Amino acid sequence: MTDTVKSRIKNIIAEQAMLEPDQVSDEATPEELGIDSLGLVESIFALEEEFDITIPFNANEPEKSDFDISNMGTIIAAVERLVAEKAA
Repeated sequence: MTDTVKSRIKNIIAEQAMLEPDQVSDEATPEELGIDSLGLVESIFALEEEFDITIPFNANEPEKSDFDISNMGTIIAAVERLVAEKAA
């Protein structure tokens, strides 16, 4: 996927975490970035809106979701996959 998609994702997450995009590393967890559960839900809504996708995430049971939120790399990969599937 293009760096443009990745940079757009990082910009959204950075905005939610009140950080600069270059402070959002692929290894960082949402918790390490200072994003709480409400912030995570807001980030997911922002990603859905930005890319016109539906993210399979249940905030009430995140461990049962088909969307891996363990770190930024997995979030980016999952969003890129959803964007690619939509384009196909």
